[in-house]
Amino acid sequence: MKKAKTILAIITMLFFSTILCGTIKQTVKADYLPVVCLGTSLTETQKNGTLKTLSEPLKGASYQTITITGADLVKYLNPSGANFTTNSGVWSSAMIEKTASGNGINVHILDYQGRNNITTITSDQYKNAALTAGISDANIYVTSAVPIDGSGALAGVYAAYSKTGENLNQSQVNAAQDEINTLSKITKENKDKDGYSDAQLNNAVAGAKQEMGKIGNNISNSQIHDIVNNQININHLGDVINNNQKQQIINILIEVRDSGALKNHKFRDQADALSKNIKQNAKDIFDKINTPENRNWLEQIWHSITSFFSHLFGGLIVTTF
Repeated sequence: MKKAKTILAIITMLFFSTILCGTIKQTVKADYLPVVCLGTSLTETQKNGTLKTLSEPLKGASYQTITITGADLVKYLNPSGANFTTNSGVWSSAMIEKTASGNGINVHILDYQGRNNITTITSDQYKNAALTAGISDANIYVTSAVPIDGSGALAGVYAAYSKTGENLNQSQVNAAQDEINTLSKITKENKDKDGYSDAQLNNAVAGAKQEMGKIGNNISNSQIHDIVNNQININHLGDVINNNQKQQIINILIEVRDSGALKNHKFRDQADALSKNIKQNAKDIFDKINTPENRNWLEQIWHSITSFFSHLFGGLIVTTF
């Protein structure tokens, strides 16, 4: 009799455990369901085409859908200086999928019916803006049914991320918008220049963010200045980026610090993952500039700098590589 009761107890426990586990699994799935945000100005045909484009990477997995309106543009983009109204049209759309910790931010601009209609913002610019805004460990897909700059999709990314239960700090969103406007402007000014690529610029910014994250929220303006100079040289943009553009980069990174972004313990690691992601996706560019000759040139410059200070301070400088 006692044995029968024990068996019955085990069966009952397994039964309820199965139900409980099933319930937990469903809850987690709902919480982490990818969010597809559609521009409110899309026609029904465009909406169906956009849904098909954005959901294709999910390979049949479930997702939820929200609509991005002019009110979302006003909420997320106007505080940083944009002049949208609640009646503004929105065509560009996005899908955000949260991923496991450590995966970093990955952005893919998808062709709509064989054509890239995002005319201004690059995938690397989206990545850096997402990092500044406070987004972490996510796959982001962007597309548009009509040629457009892509700002509507960015508002959609912010709104979609909030839909996953993560609240974004508006000061960081403002900094992200100023950053994306600055970087896209610099890329436009340097278009077709020898030795320049958007990947190099964004990698320099991601590298600067990583260095800033190591120091923390108390980093000074002069430290940010030195970090930006160093990253521009590391990415071989010293002969391309002019002083005005360099100061603009310094200014936006000071704004990033002031937004409180560096207080997030994930910021440095996400910046590191972002830099690796940019270099991997533009491997041909970075393989070309990171030659032994270029590395030796940078080492010679560093040796000259350390030698100068070594003589200045009586040889009390130790350098490590």
